This record gives sequence, structure tokens and C-alpha cells, in this order.
Amino acid sequence: MRALDRMLVRDFRRLAAQALAIALVLACGVATLLISFGMHRALDETRTAYYERNEFADIFVQARRVPLSLLPEIAAIEGVRIAEPRIRASAVLDLPGRDKTAAGHLLSLPVTGLPQLNRPVLLSGRLPDPAMAGEVAVNAAFAKANGFLPGDRFEANLNGRKQALTITGLMASPEFVYTIGPGALMPDNAGFGIVWMPEATLAATHDMQGAFNDLALVLTRDAVPGRVIDALDRLLEPYGGMGAHDRSLQQSNAFVEAEILQLRTMSFIMPPIFFAISIFLVNMVINRIVALDRAEIGLLKALGYTNLEVAFHYIALAMLVALVGIGLGWAAGWYLSRALARLYAQFFDFPFLIFSTALDAYAVSGVLGLLTAGAGALASALRAAALPPAVAMQPPAPPHYRRGLIDRLLEVLRPSQPTMMILRSIIRWPLRSALTALGLSLAVAMLVASSFFQDALDEIVDLAFFQSWRQDAMVMFNRDMPETALSEIARLPGVMQVEGAQMHAVVLRHGYLEKQVGLEGRAPGTDLARVVDAEGRPVPMPPEGILLTERLADRLEARPGDLIEVEFMTGLRETHVLPVAGLVRQYFGLGAYMDMAALDRLFRRAPQITVANLMLDDARADAFHAAVKKTPAVAGTVMLTESRISFQDTIRQNVVIMTTVYVVIAVLITFGVSYNSARIQLSERARELASLRILGFTRAEVSYILMGETMLLALLAQPLGWFLGGWIAFASSRGFQSDLYTVPLVLNRSNFGIASLVVLGAAMAAALLVRRRLDRLDLVAVMKTRE
Repeated sequence: MRALDRMLVRDFRRLAAQALAIALVLACGVATLLISFGMHRALDETRTAYYERNEFADIFVQARRVPLSLLPEIAAIEGVRIAEPRIRASAVLDLPGRDKTAAGHLLSLPVTGLPQLNRPVLLSGRLPDPAMAGEVAVNAAFAKANGFLPGDRFEANLNGRKQALTITGLMASPEFVYTIGPGALMPDNAGFGIVWMPEATLAATHDMQGAFNDLALVLTRDAVPGRVIDALDRLLEPYGGMGAHDRSLQQSNAFVEAEILQLRTMSFIMPPIFFAISIFLVNMVINRIVALDRAEIGLLKALGYTNLEVAFHYIALAMLVALVGIGLGWAAGWYLSRALARLYAQFFDFPFLIFSTALDAYAVSGVLGLLTAGAGALASALRAAALPPAVAMQPPAPPHYRRGLIDRLLEVLRPSQPTMMILRSIIRWPLRSALTALGLSLAVAMLVASSFFQDALDEIVDLAFFQSWRQDAMVMFNRDMPETALSEIARLPGVMQVEGAQMHAVVLRHGYLEKQVGLEGRAPGTDLARVVDAEGRPVPMPPEGILLTERLADRLEARPGDLIEVEFMTGLRETHVLPVAGLVRQYFGLGAYMDMAALDRLFRRAPQITVANLMLDDARADAFHAAVKKTPAVAGTVMLTESRISFQDTIRQNVVIMTTVYVVIAVLITFGVSYNSARIQLSERARELASLRILGFTRAEVSYILMGETMLLALLAQPLGWFLGGWIAFASSRGFQSDLYTVPLVLNRSNFGIASLVVLGAAMAAALLVRRRLDRLDLVAVMKTRE
């Protein structure tokens, strides 16, 4: 083994503790990159493969009733490769052993068996036999949540007639990767299911013989989706077309796309922080090693070693540290990625999950880790290579200090001698002190950025469930009902208060911008379902005009007073120009609101409703559900209280996991920075501190000098950490915005206080660990050490 190789092994052993601290920080960056990149790719590739294998449609559209004779004209639209009609409906399900109502989304199966488009995967059992009345297949998640197997039975209210249904098979569909019921916020597999039944059965129960009300299209590669959508809307307008849309507005795909976007955002925000801190730590440690090895460097050069060999020695030392960090990061990333993949497989209803983190992900993370270490060591290695042998073998010249403004200020303040030593050490090495403070501030920033999610969750729940959607339940009808139906609903058991509302599909246009959204009509003075402004105050329904959610107004670049074009896909299917009467705040979806009476005037009809909002007596909930199951016109119910609890439990669990991970990461960063900083101080000032002990300073006073600098820098790092944490939280909040939901930026004082306490505590622990070495110093040996 060459002398340089032995020196490399010796230096690495000597730096074992410091190298581990650096490697752990670097491992966090490598693991985070692997997780975000790997899961992003896994979800994207799984979705792509699933869609391709099962012919997921490009265009979707619903209508009231379209004759099958129109199908040739639809297929003749330029750019359409496949057009497949079907029948869809909603039903209230009566499940054995479940007192509460459940909702079913009914879809027809063609006589040939499985459809061409959005083709379900038969996971177990068989397809329903069209010749056998009452046979159906259900989605596997619904069956699992209710303990159903092929052969089990339940009842459904099919357009006013109760019918017993027998499950013959369990299926999964690319159309329902994320299965969420109408009006719900989170998946409820026990209370909402997809039910496939033979086309003839569904057509007979819903008067759809020779017709369809749902259409899926696959386009040719050179097709222009916008033109196909426009042509399709023109054809279906006389038949109650609800407006065609592409995959981006398909509910399940939109949720999967939002999750992929979040993972992509995470891969751009988090890893660079860890790599930047690693560069600083490597630079700090290698720089000190070069200072300690001056005599050895001079001797090596005198013996004939080249500048390149000397420089490569110190870069190789940094690379060894990087290899440890990369290995730890790969192991952690491999394990956590698979654990996260299992969670995603449960959260999304994929029949398979393509998860095999490609070698290029490991290669990219490894190369970035090595480049990080190399960048940190490069300047110190070049400085070592530039040392002439004669100069290197002599002790370094004492640094030349000039008295500045800060020195004069210290003389006026007259701090104690130990405090003066701490302050002068920081002032004499400003760059190193600034970088140490920066590293600690990034740890604070990580905690501030992660803690805002909990406060954002509280803000979302408060606005959604306690200020806006205050009803206990929503009853949805399968057709427009006269307003007098509210009196019938009010007579159901347990109903204490009832309010009606209307739901309409509309296309809003402002200039060249347009957006297809749902518009809700509400009566003035409603108490159960309200809209609020940016200050949280209830906004009354304007007698004329339309209210827009803030994010929808941003999409349309519309402000109060602007005129927008509203094309209704329901009622008389007319287009009206309405003023924007105001903006309201909403975190779920993009919505618009109008006065219900104003809508009825536009449609020139008597007052009608499509939804009833209810306040219920909890003691009579079972009787209410039993009555709803027998009510013919009801298409389903949404229990808002249960939705709130489910939403809080699911999101809070994820927030707790995420916060724990961020705390661990912040502690690792703090420990890595503080421990290395304190170790370097001890190595630089060992002779000085030993002299103080000999002169009569107590251990506490000497420890104060060693630990004081670390803790003072940690304190100075707090304001910058708060600022960076707020910026990262803002970037995360913006990155998580989509048409489906938004995460508000909520930062409370407690966020900053807790972050600072954690970082200061970790810095203190690291400094105390180094202080133990101070107690074990051999004063005589240290004093004999050459400066």
C-alpha cells in the first residue's frame, strides 16, 4: 500500500464520527431523490401501462338520452378512432349488515362481455350472465370493504324499484383508480361502489332501450382533441349533452395526476437542500484536514508526489464519505420506496403496480452524491496541491487581524473574556461562521416548512366543514325535483332542518379563457351550506350575477364587475352573460354560485332542486337511513360528518408521518453541522483551551467557550431559518395547487417556536457530545503539540 493510501485510510478512520454525520445528511438527499423520483416514475408508468392495456378513453361525455342511431355520425367525426356508448345511472344500495345507506354507480356491460374502452380487469369470479336476472359485478375495493365474495347478494333501488342483485365477479377499472362518490371528499369504499350489470337490464330499468347516456372516445394519434370535443358537443346538444371533456377533467385521472405532480414537486425542492448542506460540511472538514496536514503535504511533495496526486488524495477522502452516504441513502431509499409503494397500492385501485426503481435513478443519485462531495473538497484539495514543500513544512503564519468597528464596539460593551473569545472567533472567520449558520437555518426551515401542513389541515377543515358545508348530510336526487319535494324530505325520520340547492354543469368564458365547472344554486339566507369570502365572512347570494371561487377567478382572469359568458349544459342549455358579483374562498374544487331563484328565472321554470342539505338528529340516524333506502327518487346520500372524520383521519395520519420524517431530517442536519463545527473548533483551539485550564479556568468556563460559539451561531441562524421555511412552505403550497384542491399557506407563531427549540436542542446535544472530548484532553500532551 502506498503512503498516500495509508494516509487516506488513517484520515478516514480519524474522521469516522464526522464522516458519519456528513454521510447521514447526504444519505437524506439521496434517499429523498430516490423516493420522489422512484414513486413519481412508478405511478406514471403504472398509470400509462394500465391505460394502454385497458384502452382508457381520451374523451368522455354524458347526456340525457341519445339514440343509438346517432353513433355512426359520432364515429365519423375526424380524429375519432373508437366510439363506445353505454348506460350509466346512480342507485341507493341496501347492503346486508349495514344500517347506513350506500351509493352505487351503475354501468352497463355490452352483450359481448367486457367493453372495448375503459375495459375492466376481472380479478375473480365471472362476468354477469345477461340471461340471468340480477347478476352484477362490483369493483374489488367495494367488495373488500364490505366483505363481499362472488355469490353474495345485496339490494339496490333501481329507478324506484328495489331489486336483489347477486355478485358474480370482482373487477378493477382504469376509470376508477381513485374511486370517490358524488359530493364526497375522500374515497369511501364501504359506502360507494361501482356496479356493472348487463346492458339489457340497465336499459330496461331506466328506459334506455335503443339509447345511451354516456359515451367514451379514443382518438387517432393526429387528432386535435379540442375540435373533436366541439363537434361532439354540437351533435349531442339536442339530446342533453353535458359537455365533452378530455382526460384532464376525468375525476380519477385528475387525482392521480395531482399526486404525480406533488411527487415531482418534492423531487425539485427537497434533495437540493441536503446536497447544499453536504457541500458545506465536506468543505469545512477537508479544509481543516488540509490545515492539520501541512507538514505531511510538504513531506510528500519533497519525496516526489505530484500536485495532482496530493489533490486527488483529499478528493478521494471526500469521495469515501460520499460513498458511505450514498450507500446509506440507497438502502433507505430502497426500503422506504417499497413501503410507500404498498401504501399507494392501497390508496389507488391499481390491479398491479409497476415498481422497479430503474438503475438510472440510482446512478443519478449516486453521481449527484459524488459531485456534491467533490464540489465540497475541490477548493481545499487545490489549496493543498498549491502549497510549496518548503512552505508546507513550516507552521502556518499567524493570521493578520485588523481592528474594526466590531472590535471597538466590543471594547465599549466590555464582555467577559470567554465571551470575547467566542465573538472574536466568529468575527475572525466570517465565511465559516456564515456557512455554519446557513446550515443550521436550513434545518429550521425544514421544520417550519413541514409544520405548516398541520395548520393548513385545520384551516381546510374549519372552512369546509364548520363555515361552509355545515350540513350533516346531502340527499341527491336522480332528476330535478320540484321545490315542494323538500317538505317530503323534511318528514323523513331524524330530519331537523332542510335546505334545497341546484347543481348545474356550465362552461364559463372570459375573453379567450374558459373552464368547465359545476355551478351551484342556493337560496338567500341558507344556513347549512354557505359561501364565505377571504376574511371568512358569509357571502349572501346576489339577486343577479355569479360568485366565483378565488382560484376559478384566477384561472379565468376575472374580477368582480367583469362580465363572463355562462353556457349551461342543463335546463334550456342557453348561454347568458352575467356579471361577477364577488369572490369566495374554497379549498376543494373550482366552483361557482348563483341565487337559486335567479337560475329558475333564467330557465323560465318553477322552482326546482337537485340536492337537499340536511341537519340530522344523531339519535334517529338509523331510522333516517332506513327511510332513504325506500325513497324512489333518491340517487344517493353523502354524510358530511363522516366525510370530515375520514378526511381528518386520513390526512392527519399522513401529516404525522411526514412531520416525523422532517423532524428526523432536521435533527440530522443540525447534528451534522453542529458536531462538525464543534469538532473543528476543538481541533483548532485545543492548545488554547488547555492553556486556559492550566491558568485556572474551570471546566465550565472552558466548555462555555467551546459550546458558546456553536449555540450563538444556532441562535443567529433562527431568523434566516424562519424566512427560508416560510419560502419553502409557500413554494410547497403553490406546488400542491390543482383544480381539485389547494393547500393554504398557514404559518402560526408556534411553528417557528417549535422549529427553533428542536434545532437548538439538537445543536446543544451535538456540542455536549464534543465537550466530552474536552474533558478527556491530556493537557501536557496538548501543550507539547506544535501550533
